[in-house]
Amino acid sequence: MAWLAEYQSLFTWLAIFSALTFVISLLTLPWLVARIPCDYFCHQERQPTPLKHTHPMLRAIILVGKNLLGWVLLVGGFIMLFIPGQGLLTIAMGLLLMDYPGKFILERKIASKPKILDSLNWLRAKGGAPALKVDPAD
Repeated sequence: MAWLAEYQSLFTWLAIFSALTFVISLLTLPWLVARIPCDYFCHQERQPTPLKHTHPMLRAIILVGKNLLGWVLLVGGFIMLFIPGQGLLTIAMGLLLMDYPGKFILERKIASKPKILDSLNWLRAKGGAPALKVDPAD
């Protein structure tokens, strides 16, 4: 128990980080889900963003920042599996932010599940966006 007292400030900061991550995720989730184009899952491949051709440097900066934040959330979520916090939600948020091979296929497969699609469309309705359409071709 001596090590617990020794690292008490670290555990305090981890608990604060966990609470902030939880609150921020709850507040931003409807907004983020509403920003997904309603036909995003109707394509076989991910469609390039307009920034790719109009502002390639800005896109690169956003991509690096998004992946760094994804890694921080992934590591933080893994840590939260062993301390108080919502580790699985944080891991999922990190994986959704990061870019890796096969991500779009995984997203389509998950979003095509009826219960998940209903939940996503409920969040979109909260954000004032039309329902997502998913191509059942997979």
